[in-house]
Amino acid sequence: MEKKGANRSEVMDLLEHEGGLRPGVSKDISKRTGIPEADVYGVATFYSLLARPGEKHRVCQGLTCKLAGSDDAVAELRAKGAEVEEVSCLGQCDRGPVALDPELELVAWGPRGGVTPDDPSLPMNLGGVDDPTWPALRKAIEQGSEFVLDQLEQAGLQGRGGAGFPAHLKWKSVRGQAETQRYVVVNADESEPGTFKDREVMLRRPHLILEGMAIAAWVGGAEDAYVYIRGEFVDCRRAMERALNEAKAQPGHPIGDLRVHFINGHGAYICGEETALIEAIEGRRGMPRLKPPYPTEKGLWGKPTLMNNVETLCCVPDILLRGGPRFRSLGKTEAGTKLYCVSGHIHRPGVYELPLGATLDDVVEAAGGYVGNPKSFSPGGASSGFLPMSMRDVPLDFKALAGVGSMLGSAGVVVLNDTVPMPEAAHWQQVFFEDESCGQCAPCRIGCRIQRQSLESWAGGNQDALTHVDDVAWEMEEGSICGLGMVASKPLQTAIEHFPEDFQQS
Repeated sequence: MEKKGANRSEVMDLLEHEGGLRPGVSKDISKRTGIPEADVYGVATFYSLLARPGEKHRVCQGLTCKLAGSDDAVAELRAKGAEVEEVSCLGQCDRGPVALDPELELVAWGPRGGVTPDDPSLPMNLGGVDDPTWPALRKAIEQGSEFVLDQLEQAGLQGRGGAGFPAHLKWKSVRGQAETQRYVVVNADESEPGTFKDREVMLRRPHLILEGMAIAAWVGGAEDAYVYIRGEFVDCRRAMERALNEAKAQPGHPIGDLRVHFINGHGAYICGEETALIEAIEGRRGMPRLKPPYPTEKGLWGKPTLMNNVETLCCVPDILLRGGPRFRSLGKTEAGTKLYCVSGHIHRPGVYELPLGATLDDVVEAAGGYVGNPKSFSPGGASSGFLPMSMRDVPLDFKALAGVGSMLGSAGVVVLNDTVPMPEAAHWQQVFFEDESCGQCAPCRIGCRIQRQSLESWAGGNQDALTHVDDVAWEMEEGSICGLGMVASKPLQTAIEHFPEDFQQS
């Protein structure tokens, strides 16, 4: 229980203002907020951008950047006298290898990836022109909230952040709460390795996001909306702020009195989980909450909260302007279109909007084809594990991928050719999950370490080291509070399952 009068909501802002956890900062913030110093210190050390401030370059160690030569990038920077920290995936997989300079500005060794060319028939149309007048919000206000909810249901829109939960049910749940103080939160903390679609939407179509957010707030009866943007995406925050100012400058703009708050993330993958993100906004360590209750009932500051991913909200304007049935018809196996990120051993990494249920070959065709002899792929980021090329015709949708023991997740597709040993690829992913576990629950905290150590022991010559991988994975899946621990063993398990020949020692 916090002391009466303590101001936790200021902790993050003050840590940001002070440049992170420098000497004396936690004590000073404790005095200013009334939050115990140990608590302030615990919050600061949880987030990598706050815990380790300093004049250094952060070099991505994500799977795609590893494939593209991030080790060489580290050596190059160190040869120039730069201080270097090797960090988790930075969400720039289309242009790897990459680093962030001391001001968190991007340093990229490759060109920015491509997107689907301008096509007005596409709901999100990343190659198109953004509209600052927000016509879909105007239509929502004219037609009423029941119209909006009905169109979402007819559209069959599922959450595009990974869970695939029907959007209309979540919106209805918030709207139906007895508590009238409600919030809307945009989850723009895109941190899944291999994923960079939300980044491109924020840079190319920020009005689409803000309009979808405003519609959600109007339907849900929220007066405040929070946009939680990954801390490493400084250019995305600038784009979003510019778009909001541009919208407000339009005569008679329908945004009304909605208060929009932009919040910086601070370098914690786990904050992509909705309850961890709420904890972060409230000024705490981003540790997932037990559910129920769900955020739609008790979310931000204990009030009903509607949280959607960037891509989910971007689909809403098109659904209202051209009808839910049309959106549904655009899918191949499930409703609507999907933004597929693709990187790795392909010719044109990027973000491509295709019918939901497109196959790997469909996605790679849009990206210019394979490089070398393709061997494996991750269909939905690190959390989805690895699949063999024999599954290249499996629809990349929620149901079909679940049926083969994988998941669509964030649709961060990474293609590996036969130059990559699968034990090495699995090791890179297991290191990621160990680094990013919040440590709250023992099965995840300990299990992530054991899986990584088991693989390293096997690589060192212990042929029996992988014997208990599935047992540990079961404990993690059954005992973890959130999805991270439930899927953290997938890279290793699926690599062993589908590529047993790579795990044969002479």
